[in-house]
Amino acid sequence: MKMKTKKAAAKRFSFTATGKVKFKRTNKRHNLGNKNAARKLKLRKSGLVFEGDIKHIEKCLPYGA
Repeated sequence: MKMKTKKAAAKRFSFTATGKVKFKRTNKRHNLGNKNAARKLKLRKSGLVFEGDIKHIEKCLPYGA
């Protein structure tokens, strides 16, 4: 059976060259007038997924999307 990529995961996660998994922060799409500048500044940075969750994401992205 052909393995398929989970498209929901492919839109949310990407792999670094060393094999870590990156994600983009939430809450940066709308209602930005209600959020202070410091909060929006922190939301710019991407984050790294915890070690324990990487195995599950790798299962969802068999080809490293």
